[in-house]
Amino acid sequence: MITRYGYDVFFTLLGIYAVVIILALFLVEPRLLKLAIVVLTLGAFAFTLNFFRDPERKAPEGADLVLAPADGRIIKITTVHEHEFFAGDATMISIFMSPLNVHVNRIPIDGIVKHMRYVEGEYFAAFEDKASEKNEQMIVGIEGRGGRVLMKQIAGFVARRIVCELAVGDTVVSGERFGMIKFGSRVDMFIPPSAVVKVRVDERTVAGETILAVFHG
Repeated sequence: MITRYGYDVFFTLLGIYAVVIILALFLVEPRLLKLAIVVLTLGAFAFTLNFFRDPERKAPEGADLVLAPADGRIIKITTVHEHEFFAGDATMISIFMSPLNVHVNRIPIDGIVKHMRYVEGEYFAAFEDKASEKNEQMIVGIEGRGGRVLMKQIAGFVARRIVCELAVGDTVVSGERFGMIKFGSRVDMFIPPSAVVKVRVDERTVAGETILAVFHG
């Protein structure tokens, strides 16, 4: 299944790949060069197909659960002062998404979208610390029955297109799709310091399924 968030890029590239293969088959000589172009183009198509895949997921149930919003690898867990939504200390969990990961993002908790802000930003590598503050990003704050969370969809050095279909006032359900970041990126999650973290650095996450934390009480 191809994500609807990537239809524009996917079908544009599909058309380009088809044209390249047709031109190679009919116009390129010698035969070895023709074969090389076709193989490389098919490889690029396979990479594109893999990148825009959107598998079904089943979210675990529980009003106190905070689920991973992205597939990837946890690169940092730390306490920070979060001034925009928490106005105080929060635990930040950073998930790095490589080009090989599923890039569809999912809602981490049941609740209502209370805050949103888009930052045009710069384009540092997504794994760098300064990317969290300076890169292009969409910031989303959600308040639920168990507590509140803040998400940052952060574009990386290559990724320059953030998709987020949410709006302030939306009622959201944990595990449902809400957008993606195209071609490599990062998602930072901010949760209350009282929440019990259930993951560790270098652990792999699955969006909508991995439990990042449990709200205390």
